[in-house]
Amino acid sequence: MRITADKAGRYCDGFQRRHFLQIGMAGMGSFTLPELLRAKALTAKAGAAKKDTACILLWLDGGPSHIDLYDPKPDAPAEYRGMWNPIATNVPDIHIGELLPKHAQIADKLAIIRSLRHGDTDHDNSDHMLLTGHSFNPGSDAAVHPSMGSIVSHLLGPRNPDFPAYVTIPRAMSRGRSPGYAGPVYLGSRYAPFEPNGDPSADNFHVKDLKLYDGLTMGQLEDRTSLLSRLDQSQRNVEAAGILDTLDTYQQQAYDLITSPSVRKAFDLHTEPSKLRDQYGRHTIGQSMLLARRMVEAGSTFVTVYFGGWDHHWNLQQGLAGQAPILDQSLSTLVKDLDDRGRLEQTLVMAYGEMGRTPLINSGHGKGNPGRDHWGNAMCAILAGGGIRGGQTLGQTTARGEEPSSHPLGVGDLHATIYDILGIDFTTYLHDRTGRPVPIVEQGEVLRELF
Repeated sequence: MRITADKAGRYCDGFQRRHFLQIGMAGMGSFTLPELLRAKALTAKAGAAKKDTACILLWLDGGPSHIDLYDPKPDAPAEYRGMWNPIATNVPDIHIGELLPKHAQIADKLAIIRSLRHGDTDHDNSDHMLLTGHSFNPGSDAAVHPSMGSIVSHLLGPRNPDFPAYVTIPRAMSRGRSPGYAGPVYLGSRYAPFEPNGDPSADNFHVKDLKLYDGLTMGQLEDRTSLLSRLDQSQRNVEAAGILDTLDTYQQQAYDLITSPSVRKAFDLHTEPSKLRDQYGRHTIGQSMLLARRMVEAGSTFVTVYFGGWDHHWNLQQGLAGQAPILDQSLSTLVKDLDDRGRLEQTLVMAYGEMGRTPLINSGHGKGNPGRDHWGNAMCAILAGGGIRGGQTLGQTTARGEEPSSHPLGVGDLHATIYDILGIDFTTYLHDRTGRPVPIVEQGEVLRELF
C-alpha cells in the first residue's frame, strides 16, 4: 500500500530584500522560520516543563477492527469472532490476532489498552476527540481545538533547537483531509506541523516546499530535487555578500537550520543501513516510521505518521490482509529499533485510530464481501516505551467485544497519560481566540497502572 502526498507546491518570485528564507507547508499556507524561533524562545522563557521524552503516533485513520487485531474473541459466535484466530505472544496469557505475528514477538514491550471507548460512531467527532482530546459539535468538519501535536509544540517546543517540534509524515491528515484535525487552530500557524510531504520510500525522496529568498543566486527554482545540492554554494554566496551581518539572532538561527548538514542528514534515509530499511518495509508506512525515529532522535518532540484506509465497511478480509502486515512490520520494527538504540524509554510509541469496528460482521452492504461498521463503544490503543511497562493489557471487553467489561477508559485518560509522559501537566489551560480558558484535556486522569 502506498500513500501519496499532494504534489502541489508553489515557489515565489518578486522577493523583497532581506526576506531570504521561508518554509511553506501544504494545507496551512506558510510562515517564516524566524517567527517560529521567536515563538520557541518565548515558550522557553515561560518556563515550560523540560523532559528528554518524545512521542511517535501511528495514526490509523478510519478506525481499525479491535476484534481482528488486538482483542480477539475466539469463543464468540462466528459472525462476531471473524476470519482469523488468536495467536500466543512472548507474554503468557496475552493473545492477539494472527495477522500480527511480529507484534507477538515484542509483546513484552507493549501495553495494549482494550477498554477504551467514547461512544461515538461519526468519523469527524471521533477523529476530533482522538487527535485533540475534545468532543466535537456536529454539522461542520472544521477543527474546533488544536491537535495534541500542536499543543505539545506550543507548550514544550523542540528538544533540539535545530528541528521542528511537531512533524507529520508524510503530511498532516485525518479523514483524508489536510490538515484535518492535526492542525493548530487558535494557537496559530507557528504551531502547525512540519510536513516533509512526498513518499519516504521513493528513491528520490526529499523535503518539499523549501524556499530560499533574496541573496541566494539560484534564480527561480524549476527542479526541487536540485535544491539540497545547491545549499552549500548558496551559503557561501550569502556570507560573501555580507548579508548575514544584518540579520537578527532569529534570522541567523533560521538560516543555520536550513543550511545545516545535520538537518539535511536527518531527512536522508539513504544513510540508514539497507538491511534496517528492509526490516521497516520498503513501503510508505515503513519508511515513514523510520523517518519518524530519525526525527525524534534529531530533536523533534511529537511526530505523527499517517496510515489511512482502515474504514472496512466491506471487504474486511481483503483490506486487513493487505494492511495488517504493514502495521505489523513497521510498528514492531520501530519498537525493536528504538530499544536496540537505547531510546525506547525516552520515546513513547503509540498506535490507534478514531474508533473500533462493530463486533457483529455485516453482509457487505451490497458493495463487497462482509465487513464491520463504525463502533465507538470499544477500541484499542497500543503503547510502548516512554516509561510504560510492557507485557500488559489494560481493561477487558465483553465476550463479544461489544463494550468494556472492566476498567472502562475515556479519550481524556489516554491524553492525560500522554501529556504526563512528555512532562506536561494535563490540567493546563490554553486560551482560545476569545480569551476563554480551555483545558488541554477535557476530562481524564493519568493511567498510573501502565507504569
